[in-house]
Amino acid sequence: MFKAFDKVFTLENIQYMGKGALMALCIAAVALTCGLVLGTLGATGRNSRHFIPKTIANLYVTIIRGTPLLLQILMIFSVIPSIYTAITGKVLRIDPVLIGMIALSINSGAYQTELIRSGINGVDRGQWEACETLGLSSWKTMKLVILPQAFKRIVPPLISEFITLIKDSSLISCIGAVELLKSAQVLGADYFEVMSPYLLAAIFYLIMTIVVSLIGAKIEKRLAVSD
Repeated sequence: MFKAFDKVFTLENIQYMGKGALMALCIAAVALTCGLVLGTLGATGRNSRHFIPKTIANLYVTIIRGTPLLLQILMIFSVIPSIYTAITGKVLRIDPVLIGMIALSINSGAYQTELIRSGINGVDRGQWEACETLGLSSWKTMKLVILPQAFKRIVPPLISEFITLIKDSSLISCIGAVELLKSAQVLGADYFEVMSPYLLAAIFYLIMTIVVSLIGAKIEKRLAVSD
């Protein structure tokens, strides 16, 4: 069944796909970090008493969570450059990897908004009241007291989000970004046989997700001990 099995599973090809796997990890790490920033802003906005930030945050979460990630990638890849060209008359070329990072960050930020909001709402109301008694402003209360406790609560789902981002990074192969799945497709085209490269890609994805899961489990144990 695997006609090119021996030819594909060479040190050179494994290193080539290893670079693709590293790219997938980097994209996922950037998306998780940027998504964390967007999620913090979104959660703060959704919990705000003011109409404008609350409305913006609600629209952001509703639109992003209500549309497919692949569509969001394609929108940034094709629609935004088209609008730019129509307005300026100039051609806008964006690196596919950068597009992937932006799209995954925006998408992850919407989901992390809900994670962080649940963490914030999970902090005992007495913490807010104690901060008010001490004369702390709402911003300082959020920054110094509430958010640190909220982030500690959401570590497990953040690990799961990172694993999801590693796998979702494969979607940017459709716009030409050379990550792990695209590397497998390139090898498949070179050897006229896709099963062996796809199997190798699956092995890399499994290794990455298992390692991240194990690291996440250790972090959870340490946090549990610190409690």
